[in-house]
Amino acid sequence: MEGNGQLHHHSVVVTGGAGFLGSHLCEELLRRGHRVLAVDNFVTGRAENVSHLLGKPEFSLLEEDVSGPLHVGGQVQLVVHLASPASPMDFHRLPFEILRVNSAGTWNVLELALAKGARFLLASTSEVYGDPLEHPQREEYRGNVNPIGPRAVYDEGKRFSEALTMTYHRFRGLNAGIARIFNTYGPRMRADDGRVIPTLIRQALAGEPLTVFGDGRQTRSFCYVDDMVRGLVAMAESKETGPVNLGNADEVTILEAARMIIEITGSTSDIAHRPLSTDDPKRRRPDISRARELLGWEPKVPLREGLARTIGYFRDSAAQAG
Repeated sequence: MEGNGQLHHHSVVVTGGAGFLGSHLCEELLRRGHRVLAVDNFVTGRAENVSHLLGKPEFSLLEEDVSGPLHVGGQVQLVVHLASPASPMDFHRLPFEILRVNSAGTWNVLELALAKGARFLLASTSEVYGDPLEHPQREEYRGNVNPIGPRAVYDEGKRFSEALTMTYHRFRGLNAGIARIFNTYGPRMRADDGRVIPTLIRQALAGEPLTVFGDGRQTRSFCYVDDMVRGLVAMAESKETGPVNLGNADEVTILEAARMIIEITGSTSDIAHRPLSTDDPKRRRPDISRARELLGWEPKVPLREGLARTIGYFRDSAAQAG
């Protein structure tokens, strides 16, 4: 059984609740019988991600930027901090917003959890490992991050969020946990957000050449969103501080992923190689031993199945838009 069942029909605040991952988490928490308040300023979140939840009496949506003062009434038992732009396009488009939400925003959300006596769960990222020199990446690894590079706004922003979370835990006694999320994909991703899976799917469905940077031998470990949500809930229900890696231990090259997408979509697209981006990690695979041992969690959805579901979502979205 995942987690230890500490969370039962309680009020949960999810920052970034209208985002890709946040909306799926809200959906699962509601399914489990919790009352959920999603907080989002819609910089990257989308109202349509949670529109199907708005009629539920257990669900509320607050349009608010957590980088400013955050006031939530009533009892709160859990705060999950997901708010932050997280795609390569956002690093260039919203650098100050990313730094702000991972500093002032995290500070405000930690204060909310402390005031409510709630458990706090930080959604951190595998990007804290940078372009790793250790493989696979264990939680003890301190990373290889360029603090002034083009990805630094996100990498260092999340590293600061982790440091701040641990400071509240150590010096304020906050019941806090840190989940380090590895590459997650699935329905509700933005087609134009620059992350590899939606970009390749969009290109394949349009019959365009699939962009692969470098020789395509760099690797990622893609985790389907349903599995990631199960991991986040398990971490929330536990008493673990972490950090705990959440991701898929199955490693594939970008070139393999591109070819799989071409096959599943039936596309006639070719593959177009482009120069490798600065500080782009060459290898990325989590060691999830800690998640297996402490949370009883591991991914279940194979990549081919998850890609087929995601491609179906993008096809449906394109049909509705057309």
